[in-house]
Amino acid sequence: MASLQKTGTGWRVQIDVKGHRESRCFPNKALAQEWADRRKSELRSLQGGKGSKTHTIGDVLDDYQRKVSPTKRGARWEKLRLDLIGRKEIEGSPFRDILLVNLRPAHIAAWRDARLRDGVAGSSVSREMSLLSHALQVARTEWGWLVTDPMKEVRRPPDNPPRERLIPQAEIDAVLIALGYIEGMPVVRASQRVAVAFLFALETAMRSGEIIGLTSFTVDFERRVARLPLTKNGLAREVPLSGRAIELLRMLPAVDEGAPLFSLVPASRDALFRKARNKACIVDLTFHDTRHEAITRLAKKLQPLDLARMTGHTNLQELMTYYNESASSIAQRLG
Repeated sequence: MASLQKTGTGWRVQIDVKGHRESRCFPNKALAQEWADRRKSELRSLQGGKGSKTHTIGDVLDDYQRKVSPTKRGARWEKLRLDLIGRKEIEGSPFRDILLVNLRPAHIAAWRDARLRDGVAGSSVSREMSLLSHALQVARTEWGWLVTDPMKEVRRPPDNPPRERLIPQAEIDAVLIALGYIEGMPVVRASQRVAVAFLFALETAMRSGEIIGLTSFTVDFERRVARLPLTKNGLAREVPLSGRAIELLRMLPAVDEGAPLFSLVPASRDALFRKARNKACIVDLTFHDTRHEAITRLAKKLQPLDLARMTGHTNLQELMTYYNESASSIAQRLG
C-alpha cells in the first residue's frame, strides 16, 4: 500500500511491501504516486528473489560512474571501461539494456566471451569483470536493485603470460628521433618532453603517471630523491635518482613552483608516444615497457631488496614479473 501526505513543500509518500517500509518527498502528487507504483513493483520483484524490473545494467554502470568512480584515483580509466562494458553487444543488443530482473550469469559469460573474441587480453577482461562485479555489488548491497550476485558463478579468463618486452638501444634511438629529441639541444616542444620522460623512465623504472606528476615539491635535487606520496599500490615511496636522472630533469623548461615538471597530462603523453612509435615503425612497444627494461638494467646494479624498495614492489615475486634478462645474457656474465 502507499500513503500520500501533503506537506508544506510538496507531497510525502510512504510504501509498505510485506513489512519493508520506504518513504520519499516529491514536489507534486503525480510524481509521488509514480515513484510509489514503481518502487512497490521493484520491492515485490526483489522479495521474489529477482532483480529490479525498472533498472538496467546501464543504470548500474551510470550511477556507479557518477557516485562511486569519482572517489577513486582511477576515475578516468573507470569511466572509459564502464562505457565500453555497457556498449558491448550481446545477442544483438547492448549489454547495458538488460533489465536486472532478467540478468543471469549466462549474460555476463556471453559478454566475457565477446570481449575475448575482440582480442582483448584475458588479464584485461578480468580487470573489467572486477569493475563490473563491484558495480553490481554496490547495486545489490547499497541500492537494493539486486538480490543475488550474478557474477558469482562466472569464471574469470586466465591471465595472459607476463610481458617480457625489453627495448633495444636501436629502438630507443628511433623513438627519440621520432619525438624530435637531440641530446644536448634545448627541450621545448611537448614531444621532446615526452622523450625526456621516456629516458627518465628507463633510468628510474617509474611509471608514466608517477613521472608526469613530479613537481618541484616532490623532487629533492640535493638528496637526489623523488618522493611519491601515493602510488599504484596505495603506498608512498621515495625513489633514488641517478646523476643521469637529475640531468634529464634539469633539461626541462622552467615551470611555476609546484607545477608538474614535465607539463604533460596522461592523454597527451600517450598520444605523442604512440605517434612516435608508429612513425619509427616499431611493433608492440608500450611506454610501460620502460619499466621492464629499467628493472632489468637496475638488477645488475642493486641487490633485490634495494631494487624492490626503489620500484615499490612488496614482494620479490612481483618484481620478477618485470625482470626479463635473457638466459644468454646471464650466461655471458657467468664466463
